[in-house]
Amino acid sequence: MMSARLRVPAAGLIAIAAVLAGCSSTETYVPREEPAFYRDLGKPGAVLDTAMAASMISGYRANNNLPAVTVDPELTRLAQAQTELMAKRDKLDHNAGKPFPARLKASGYDAKGAAENISAGYHTLAEAFSGWRDSPPHRANMLLKGATRMGIAAVYTPSSKYKVYWTLILAEPDAR
Repeated sequence: MMSARLRVPAAGLIAIAAVLAGCSSTETYVPREEPAFYRDLGKPGAVLDTAMAASMISGYRANNNLPAVTVDPELTRLAQAQTELMAKRDKLDHNAGKPFPARLKASGYDAKGAAENISAGYHTLAEAFSGWRDSPPHRANMLLKGATRMGIAAVYTPSSKYKVYWTLILAEPDAR
């Protein structure tokens, strides 16, 4: 029986050590910031990225041959008011305060068509979007033909059973 041994000259060991030493780094890995659509809004001070929401919804609409939407300050204000009222009452309700058409009219916003999605319990934009996309009536609202404007809001309320309430409004402005 023969045995084989690997003999590496001392110079070879030094070369291997030098290569391995070059692989180590003193740089510290810094993880990138989490994408805004995964940001947990069920925390104090968390802020919804409305531009990211518009991008996400616009991409979905583009995949369905519909125009993109842009964030509209008035629709965002209306969405925020609706969301705050639902959070205050700890109740998911399109008619909190007034029904959606009455709220839209009272705001003076002229729209050929408009739709509202509400939800609660989703902690991230991705979750809320997925919930709406997977629900036929909510999906139909996100795919409102002619809509080019949107407003969205999320409100965290720690004492609530849902923790986070959401409102999305899409509209086709009246060009009159």
